[in-house]
Amino acid sequence: MGTDKAALIIDGQTLIQRVTTALSSITSSIRLVGNKSQPTDEFQIVLDRYEQWGALGGLHAALSVCGAEWAAVVACDLPFVTSELFERLANSREDFEAVAPIQRDKIPQPLCSLYRIDPCLSKATELIESGERRPIALLQSVRTRWISFDQLSDLEGADHFFDNINTPEDYMRAQSERSQLPR
Repeated sequence: MGTDKAALIIDGQTLIQRVTTALSSITSSIRLVGNKSQPTDEFQIVLDRYEQWGALGGLHAALSVCGAEWAAVVACDLPFVTSELFERLANSREDFEAVAPIQRDKIPQPLCSLYRIDPCLSKATELIESGERRPIALLQSVRTRWISFDQLSDLEGADHFFDNINTPEDYMRAQSERSQLPR
């Protein structure tokens, strides 16, 4: 992207503010996994224990500092997630160690999921120490409730929940399409 994605603005809010708003229906404790160069007065910055380990390292960092039984982990570049999505995921936790949605294209979304801390943190540590880098490996290693897109498609904005902002083109497209999406 060439810039800090968390600070990009859509509809007058940064991407991280948009994600925070969506998470607010299930938690009041939100932290940002990042690095010291990300200045913020709004969020506590959590540093990776396993630096340069990518998404699984960031997921591990989030789980490491969570004081609750469950953690909602969401990439800041998914700005169209909603409170209703997280409520649906949270209502599906019973007897599972993780809850993960599956996109319309059948790809699981490990960076928009819920994780039970005790089993998932120890498994994430084990995976990292074995050389694994993919966050999907964590979901494949614990008892995961997979939520198909069909189970989410009735929610307003579902077609855009997993629109990922990775490139300047993605960002421009998201801004131009925003008028068609729920606010």
